[in-house]
Amino acid sequence: MPLDDNYWSNRYSNQTAAWDTGAITTPLKNYIDQVTNKEIKVLIPGCGNSYEAAYLLQKGFTNITLIDISTILCEKLSIQFDEYLQKGLQITCGDFFEHHVLYDLVIEQTFFCALDPVLRNRYAAKMHQLLKPGGKLVGVLFNRIFEGGPPFGGSESEYKELFQPYFTIEIMEPCYNSIAPRSGAEIFIKMVNKL
Repeated sequence: MPLDDNYWSNRYSNQTAAWDTGAITTPLKNYIDQVTNKEIKVLIPGCGNSYEAAYLLQKGFTNITLIDISTILCEKLSIQFDEYLQKGLQITCGDFFEHHVLYDLVIEQTFFCALDPVLRNRYAAKMHQLLKPGGKLVGVLFNRIFEGGPPFGGSESEYKELFQPYFTIEIMEPCYNSIAPRSGAEIFIKMVNKL
């Protein structure tokens, strides 16, 4: 089954995105709390219910783009974030791989694990393309294997091999501050885009 608009819109309609946490998770909250420049250009791909965007807006960030393939989800987000549209928040409904804007920061929260693993090399190359030189890819990746999928898991060694051609890896280590249901099953990443 293709992981397309129909697939994801059905999952959001039926509320079967099982890894949805209902709130921003601690690793990303703690990272965002350390970012002092609120004007940086931020992308959240495969944004899902966008708890990270809500937190960024609450913290005063002024240049955020959300992208998701699910039309139903994008319609929901447009209503939810109506007061912020045209005031620093953009919602793009479409294919991440067709997106062509440069960013300072990309926040990774369960988008990578939602993609078919055959797309992982393409994901790494696209992140390299979307980030400005010195831009950062920050977030969490699953440090475990799932039966079936999505979500699709992986390991630190696999991720290092995937990202090293494109990024300087500043941090790629087991999360010390995961939420309880994900304890021991996440890797925190902070990677800087190579020139």
